[in-house]
Amino acid sequence: MLVLLSYSIHGSILDIRARGDWTLKNISHATARTLSRRQKEIIKAIRSQKLEKIQLNYKAFPSQKVLWGSFLLSFFCQLREEAQKKSISVDISYLPQQMQELLAVSYAASIDIKQKSNKNIFHILGLWIEKKVQQVLAAMDFVGEISLAMLKFFAGKATISAKDVWQEIYNAGASSLPIISLVSVLLGLILAFVSAVQLQVLGAEVYVSSLITVSMVRVMSPVLTSIVIAGRIGASYAATIGSMQVNEEVDALKTFGINPVEFLVLPRFLALTLMMPFLTVYADFMGILGGYAVIALGWDISFYSFLDNVQMFTHMHHIFIGLFHAFIFGILIALSGCYQGIISGRDAEAVGRATTLAVVHSIIGIIVSTSIVTIILSGFNL
Repeated sequence: MLVLLSYSIHGSILDIRARGDWTLKNISHATARTLSRRQKEIIKAIRSQKLEKIQLNYKAFPSQKVLWGSFLLSFFCQLREEAQKKSISVDISYLPQQMQELLAVSYAASIDIKQKSNKNIFHILGLWIEKKVQQVLAAMDFVGEISLAMLKFFAGKATISAKDVWQEIYNAGASSLPIISLVSVLLGLILAFVSAVQLQVLGAEVYVSSLITVSMVRVMSPVLTSIVIAGRIGASYAATIGSMQVNEEVDALKTFGINPVEFLVLPRFLALTLMMPFLTVYADFMGILGGYAVIALGWDISFYSFLDNVQMFTHMHHIFIGLFHAFIFGILIALSGCYQGIISGRDAEAVGRATTLAVVHSIIGIIVSTSIVTIILSGFNL
């Protein structure tokens, strides 16, 4: 079938007319070469002539249906790009309706790509700030949902299973004792050895017991325990809930009218918040025990001397401060792990990313909150 491409210039108007069947199966190699040469002529005319308007027109021959393909459409798109560079208007009103719609979509897409590629540093900075503000607002919404779920829980109206709560208490508590025991004992050993070596110069190694105890009870045990729990439990929360997002189980809960925050997040939040103070007390005991082992074996200090110094210098407010730290850390770890799981994407890579972010954000939150609480308590001479 015959395929034609012609053009004419009337003053400042370039009239381009296409005729025939432009589908690829109808265009031979020879015809394609001829059309390509004609297209180059038209583009050269656009670049060299002083034009104000380009008029595009397509019609099939009387014995044909309206047949045009990607070959003609891509050429018209190229013409629009050339016209845009020269600020020339393009009239597509004489084209078939479907072709007009496709040209409009492709033109809008090309404009969007160019806008994205032409962003300056201030635009990029603005987009980054907007993204961070949206993330903060989403996190605040999540905290608000948790708060409402807690109110419903205390009112006895929350969709929560007691079996799930006890299971999460076991996972966060009893199953974490071995690793906490090992880490706490080793920390106590390190603190005791370093402190004793320094105090031995002054002949005051007997006071190592008070230094170990106050350090462990007040800050070291809560911080170290929370970091271990963040890597073990916080990551588990993010991975579990994120996997449920991938498998569309969270969507299934919403379909059945079950609030995912109450059903999935609240048991984990309650379990970890309640267990962190108990785990911290256990870590205190194991750390002091490890410190005593170093003092007893290396410096021959009796158990009663060790215990007298512990009782003399360790006050109740040190213990309460440590428990307060642990309570805050439990909230932060549970929120970070569950939040990253809830907002996780729908693929395996997103679950891995959520797990990593849960641990990183938990540790950052632990360090920042420790600094803030320490500064506030210092202002009250505590």
